Amino acid sequence: MAESLIVVCPHCHAPNRLPAGRLGDGATCGKCKSALFRGEPLELDATSFDSHVGRSDVPVLVDFWAPWCGPCRAMAPAFAEAARQLEPEVRLAKLNTEEEQQLAARFGIRSIPTLVLFRKGQEIARQSGAMDAGSLLRWVRSHA
Repeated sequence: MAESLIVVCPHCHAPNRLPAGRLGDGATCGKCKSALFRGEPLELDATSFDSHVGRSDVPVLVDFWAPWCGPCRAMAPAFAEAARQLEPEVRLAKLNTEEEQQLAARFGIRSIPTLVLFRKGQEIARQSGAMDAGSLLRWVRSHA
């Protein structure tokens, strides 16, 4: 039997089991019927963070950012472009550290933007500072 993966829906946050070889086949959520991959960064909050980072078998790259941060705003288009190119192999998400200060503290975020790559709930790589799309794609692909 083919390996299956848990993918969390970006809309209703329900876990979905998919065959690993079918991630890019336009999969939809079994609960809400929405697309499981949108090719754009997912906005996370304290409630949805653990669902996506802790339950998904797909690696999740989280951009810890804040609206007042110039480098964060400058990197946003590159991060969106990376989402278009990396999904469904890697889910890209953003977490506003101004609104989710406790979560940022839990992960020791001291400067922003900080990118943290998670696999099955475990941090596997971290990078602080803004990156262009090419650098971001190379960094993720070298760690995911």
